[in-house]
Amino acid sequence: MAFDYKKEYKEFYLPPKTPAIITVPAMNFLAVQGQGDPNEEGGAYQQAVGLLYAVAFTIKMSKRSDHVPEGYFDYVVPPLEGLWWQEDTQGVDYSRKKDFWWISLIRLPEFATQKVFEWAVQEAARKKQQDFSAVKFFRWQEGLCVQCMHLGPYDDEPATVAAMDAYAVHQGYETDFGQERFHHEIYLNDPRRCKPERMKTVIRHPIRSAR
Repeated sequence: MAFDYKKEYKEFYLPPKTPAIITVPAMNFLAVQGQGDPNEEGGAYQQAVGLLYAVAFTIKMSKRSDHVPEGYFDYVVPPLEGLWWQEDTQGVDYSRKKDFWWISLIRLPEFATQKVFEWAVQEAARKKQQDFSAVKFFRWQEGLCVQCMHLGPYDDEPATVAAMDAYAVHQGYETDFGQERFHHEIYLNDPRRCKPERMKTVIRHPIRSAR
């Protein structure tokens, strides 16, 4: 049976509907950075997601190639994730989507080294006849965070974020946005195939001790 990160690491992908504190270790990702409204039809964000999935599935299907990575194991491609920020803003302002900066992410399996990544980018470019140079190998350690499962449309997230912030303060923490510390979302549904009220999104914010 294919290894499923969502099931094996429930603390990261299937948190409760109430806020909790978590420490997130270093992980490797495929990443594309960009700017603009993620809802723009055919815009930079949607293009970035397409690039990520093409490389992610090239690595997954490498088992059928003549370039099987050392230590390969079959796995379910992890869910799409996003880091979001806006200039001069703590957290995010959902009313200013055009001002978003973002890094779109897909987690890499442990066997996917920098060398495996480089092969996959070249292979995807060869097969798709497309430029994949925007896709980067991104190692990131998120550290101490507060997180919660958000149920419903993305535009309803502020209520969940407010509950997370209140919980963090009650536990003696404060938000810690800054360099490499972002508003983080993990998307457990495809919004094109799921009713908005049934969507599940993990929301995660960086925190530090307020004491």
